[in-house]
Amino acid sequence: ETDGRLGAMRLEAILDVGRRPRLGDEADGEKNKVPDFALAPVADPAAYSRTNFGVGYGTDSHQAVKFSKGTTTLAFKFDGGVIVSVDSRATMGSYISSQSVKKVIEINPFLLGTMAGGAADCQFWERNLGTQCRLYELRNKKRVSVAAASKMLANMVGRYAGRGLSMGTMICGWDDTGPCLYYVDDDGTRLKGDVFCVGSGSTYAYGVIDSRLKPDLTVDEAIDLGRRAIAGAAHRDAMSGGINNLYLVTPEGWKFIGAIDTNDLYYQYIHKGPKPGDDAAAAQMQDD
Repeated sequence: ETDGRLGAMRLEAILDVGRRPRLGDEADGEKNKVPDFALAPVADPAAYSRTNFGVGYGTDSHQAVKFSKGTTTLAFKFDGGVIVSVDSRATMGSYISSQSVKKVIEINPFLLGTMAGGAADCQFWERNLGTQCRLYELRNKKRVSVAAASKMLANMVGRYAGRGLSMGTMICGWDDTGPCLYYVDDDGTRLKGDVFCVGSGSTYAYGVIDSRLKPDLTVDEAIDLGRRAIAGAAHRDAMSGGINNLYLVTPEGWKFIGAIDTNDLYYQYIHKGPKPGDDAAAAQMQDD
């Protein structure tokens, strides 16, 4: 019974990581100290960030530096596990700055996180989450649940709501309750669901997934759906593209299925037929 109480106290302490300060915290000294994060050296950092570093669409038109972003990340549950499918393009406004961004962060062998919004914000906080999850395992001699991991992340980033963070992440994994999927964003919002699409191309991905998703998909059908949704988003959304990286989460942990160029997916799913430059395409042109 004593061990049970100690375990519950440890879990409460872990879930409290990054939470907003509460009345009475000062009296506890170092006990409730949480990781600090550099803020603007002004009287009201939140107001300063909203005025000069707006991250929402339409909120930065007056700024000299505009936070232009775009991506497509998605995840959905089915009877066989969780599919996580993302693109790899990073943009700075209309400029494509990279085609090889890894937008899936491997938190531990059973947990994955996705990135949408500001790359630095997502990478920093999800890697920090990986540290907290490892500490939980060392203290409690068992893996952290997906629900607890997502709660930790929501607590950490929610403390800085309105201060310029830009994050729209998904925490996906498999624990004792089965496949789990949570959405967490920069103001601490945390939602549990069966399917989420995040980013500028998410509406196109939702259209594909909503028309084909069903619980009894086979693994091959689920992988095909994950690739098809990214292909549709990359075709219609200029901010999405590059490489499609796809993962499958099962009771044995996550597995990287593979990476395919979205240009190849276009000719596989959108404009079916030979690609320009293929031998078959050249032969067809000669026949014409």
